[in-house]
Amino acid sequence: MKLSSFLYFASFGIKTVLFRKKSPILGTVIITDKCNLKCKHCSVNNITAVIHPYNQIMAEMRTLYDMGVRILFFCGGETFLWQDGEKTLRDLVLEAKAMGFLIVNVVTNGTYKINLPEADLILLSLDGDKSHHNIIRGDTYDTIMENINNATSNNICLYMAINQINKSCIEHVCEVAENMPNVRAVSFNFHTPYPDTKQLALSKEEKAQCCKCITDMMKKGAPVFNLKGAFKHLVNNDFPTPCHQCVVIENGKISTCGRCIDVPHLCKKCGYFFVAEYTLLFKGNIKIIFEMLKTYLKYI
Repeated sequence: MKLSSFLYFASFGIKTVLFRKKSPILGTVIITDKCNLKCKHCSVNNITAVIHPYNQIMAEMRTLYDMGVRILFFCGGETFLWQDGEKTLRDLVLEAKAMGFLIVNVVTNGTYKINLPEADLILLSLDGDKSHHNIIRGDTYDTIMENINNATSNNICLYMAINQINKSCIEHVCEVAENMPNVRAVSFNFHTPYPDTKQLALSKEEKAQCCKCITDMMKKGAPVFNLKGAFKHLVNNDFPTPCHQCVVIENGKISTCGRCIDVPHLCKKCGYFFVAEYTLLFKGNIKIIFEMLKTYLKYI
């Protein structure tokens, strides 16, 4: 991370903690909900299957920037499906950098060739070993492994949503992250139970066991892009929600924290590690502050 970016984020954090500000710093643009997969745990794919036009996305990026957002995510659907004429996902990343966003990340399911060195991180979904991943996402594991091996940069961060199907696969995904040269780290979430996928949710005891496994892997040197200080809060679901420092924009609509905020009572069952981490950070949790400094400086 550049020193100028670090100082900007440090200043934002201090002001937010001291003055209890609710201004956003992290924003997500949903560039399409069109996806080539139908994953068992996903509730937001192909609802409209619309690929939003370039000019609209540029306007949404400007809206987020003017709100103070400096960490930008492009999400789908599947982001590598996005194209408008000759414009591709790379153009969006380059435009975001030129606009002034300090960190620009992309989320993908990894089934398309990965040639995007301009992104700071490519969060790539890997949901277990081959058998468990393929149960969730279809026969895609081998394709994803090939695409990771052939990626043109080492800016990949694996992204695993832990649920009832793959809860035994944490160690495997950590080992993949540790042993593949193009993978920088792995980030975990617990499954957030939308009404149509609530059967995949973990119990409190299962979450605790998963956090123990992640902690054990971190002690062994696995490159985990999560903060241990937030684990007990994720197990107990006692972290404050929603996270006002995060916003999502989709087709002109801005949502605080995420799209799931509109689903009644879902915030109380949130499984997103970053929500716990950011809300605790901006509440002034000293342990989280130091863990985040160490982790972000290491992996971004």
